[in-house]
Amino acid sequence: MEAPAPGTPPEPGDHEARRRLDAYAYLSAPERLEHIAIMRVFCGTLLADLTVPDVMAKLRESGGPGAGLDADTLTARLEQLERWGNLLRSSHTVKASSITEYQRSRARYQLSRLGERIQRDADGVLAEADAAREVSNELLALVERGLRELAELVSEPGGIAPQDGLERVSTLFVQFAEFADSIRDFYAYLGQVLARYDLDSAEYQGFKELLLDYVEAITEDVAFRAPRISAALDTLWPHLPDLLDRLDAHAQGLAGISPQGEGRSETRVQRSRGRELADWDGLRGWFSNTDGQGSQVDQLRDATLRALQSLLANAKRMLRSATGEMSRRRDLLRLARWFDEAAPQDAHDIAVAAFGLYGARHLGIPPAGDEVVPAYTSWWNGPVVEVPVALRERGSRAQRGRASSVEDHSAQKHRLREAARERAAARKAAADELRSASGRFDDVRLTSAALGLLLELLATALGNAQLKRRTSADGEGTPGFGLDAARSEDADLGIRLTVHRAAGIRTLLHSADGDLLLDDLELVIGRTSTMADGEAEVSVS
Repeated sequence: MEAPAPGTPPEPGDHEARRRLDAYAYLSAPERLEHIAIMRVFCGTLLADLTVPDVMAKLRESGGPGAGLDADTLTARLEQLERWGNLLRSSHTVKASSITEYQRSRARYQLSRLGERIQRDADGVLAEADAAREVSNELLALVERGLRELAELVSEPGGIAPQDGLERVSTLFVQFAEFADSIRDFYAYLGQVLARYDLDSAEYQGFKELLLDYVEAITEDVAFRAPRISAALDTLWPHLPDLLDRLDAHAQGLAGISPQGEGRSETRVQRSRGRELADWDGLRGWFSNTDGQGSQVDQLRDATLRALQSLLANAKRMLRSATGEMSRRRDLLRLARWFDEAAPQDAHDIAVAAFGLYGARHLGIPPAGDEVVPAYTSWWNGPVVEVPVALRERGSRAQRGRASSVEDHSAQKHRLREAARERAAARKAAADELRSASGRFDDVRLTSAALGLLLELLATALGNAQLKRRTSADGEGTPGFGLDAARSEDADLGIRLTVHRAAGIRTLLHSADGDLLLDDLELVIGRTSTMADGEAEVSVS
């Protein structure tokens, strides 16, 4: 298998490509304006993780579509952005006065690199005006001068100083990238304009001057400097490998500190423009034909020629319209000749096809059975009869087409069954984890699924609880309130939770999402009676 060229990024697999493309989903979702407002809040920070209250406060300060979101809706939006890959979740220890507050505050979100890049590009597209972008033609002269000076310096004895070479290479590629981007943007706008066929005389005059003057100046400047730049690159090319090695030895950047070695995954680093030989191949291919597919200068010349041809076609169309040549006289004379040569029945068909004039149709539709209309009733004052659509549009009662086949939903059903089976297996594993960790919660760290199941059972138990006033005469300690019948169970999972209120008891649960502290509550976890009759319950305190 042939290895990829140096500096070429690896091709992402189907799963990785799908994951990256999912990060664009929020831009086309129905709640796209709210998603964009949330992403702008995160893009306004650096290395900061925000909770739901933090994001809500910033949205209300900035106003806009996300200012009216409540906590529950905002939590759903943040979780959706996390599933798409635009946000990342970071866990931390929280203190909450209720289970709802704990579930809302336990997660903090921060911006992912892919999400930040997509939002930055989206803001750039939204901010740009729909106007022609000027071509930075002066940068082409700077690129030529920079290449010529760099070729002279590397050819001298001792070569160029590494720091000087690094500065010149970076400046050179920044200038070239800005020039190439302005060229692409300008010609994309030009193609959009020339595709129109509704230009009036004033618009045509403006675009004619734009093409004949501005585009001609661009193409002439590029055609003048392209051979000079190619000659400078030819002089510099034999010295490039040594120059790049010296630049890497002087300043390796992130490539020198990326974790490598046995047992450590290699981090792919995107080098600065000009630090790889592939960047120089792209620069050389822009001005000269190196792969037999033509250079970008040739494509620029062809694009200019097509633009001038489109302008000429618009000019011809406007001239024909002004001189009356578009009166369709020739077409009408041809139609008249067809009428003269056609038989009577064919002439009727030609008239129907040409002008859409159909003869009168007399329709006899009986009224409803319960309506008796006398024969002397005028149709002007008579009841209205509903005419079927097929008869009104086609003049026929016959059904057209064939019935569509029943859509096969077996694949969707299979996916839904698999998803339900996976959710059931995950909840079963969480229940097994809770039962296995009973009595030693201080020494174990629960997973997110196990803690979520425990919180679900705890919320149900507290909802089923009944407060019971205790007195000193009951012999149950100090007077106060106790919990009676505070229990919940899941027969499918075979797990049961009983909650007792006991003063002074502190129950601490450790999990991947943080720590949960329960004051004055004692948890008893066991199996349901259907799973194991008489099995001893385990107290967690």
